[in-house]
Amino acid sequence: MITITDFCYEYLNGSCPKFVYPLFLKVTLYLFFGSVVILTVFGNLFVIITVVHFKQLHMPTNFLVLSLAVTDLLLGALFMQYICKIHNSVAIMLCSASIINLSFISIDRYYAVCHPLLYHSKITSSVTVIMIVICWSVSAGAGFMIIFLELNILGVEEFYYENVACEGGCLMFQSAASYTVCSVFSFYFPGVVMLSIYMKIFRVAQKQAKSIQDTKCKNNIKSVLSRDQKKATKTLAVVLGVFLSLWTPFFICIVINPYIGYTVPLILIDMLGWIGLLNSTCNPIVYAFFYKWFRKAFRIIISGQIFHKGSSRTNLFSD
Repeated sequence: MITITDFCYEYLNGSCPKFVYPLFLKVTLYLFFGSVVILTVFGNLFVIITVVHFKQLHMPTNFLVLSLAVTDLLLGALFMQYICKIHNSVAIMLCSASIINLSFISIDRYYAVCHPLLYHSKITSSVTVIMIVICWSVSAGAGFMIIFLELNILGVEEFYYENVACEGGCLMFQSAASYTVCSVFSFYFPGVVMLSIYMKIFRVAQKQAKSIQDTKCKNNIKSVLSRDQKKATKTLAVVLGVFLSLWTPFFICIVINPYIGYTVPLILIDMLGWIGLLNSTCNPIVYAFFYKWFRKAFRIIISGQIFHKGSSRTNLFSD
């Protein structure tokens, strides 16, 4: 059972209470969260090395996947940063970067499947770079402005400093308006838009599959390319599905909490937040499950063959 036996700073007024966990629970939590952080960092590091090193993977879709992997890596490596304002700013920034990256990936998939003849003219390397710059600049701006300009407590400053703020703690507190606006613009709205895009993509993909089946003897090369595009789209749709399923409980909780007098236990909010963060651990596992080339790249990196001359030109798509 968790008990409060002391304060973080005994001789300081306004000190936060110190929570003492049983040894068994403390060891279990350290092992679990330590394992999650290690899997997240190394899993996404492998994704980053794979896309950067192998020239065959240097294409717009994979550059967006690379940006998402960098986000997930930083979530795993920096989320435990406890300089409080930086910690909270980085948390908002990286969560926002994840959803914006996924939004741009859905746009990439839309053109690849629904408008394949326009894909190479619309989704160029320069356009991808612009997408990535927008993603990180908007996310960083939002994350640091909300916390350092104290927009999160705008209108409830008195309540926050009298009832919430304390020395030694690092609570992410937002007013009802702040929680609602942030959640709508950083999660719910882009989530609905992306789901709509993927539904459109799969309807078009089904029509293409039927068309290919009707004329399958016409052009085998086009058939192969269509299968590859559909597989990439399906994989990234799974990544989106995992993201939404893991983060939705957290965002529902934080939107409801201010309207019920902040009665949701902090430990529940923390738990739901960590469930959301597991998304960053899951993405490399999804890639490994769906892509043979990713598993092949993983073996090359692990075995040290990546240091061999010419390894960057290895054909990852051959058996």
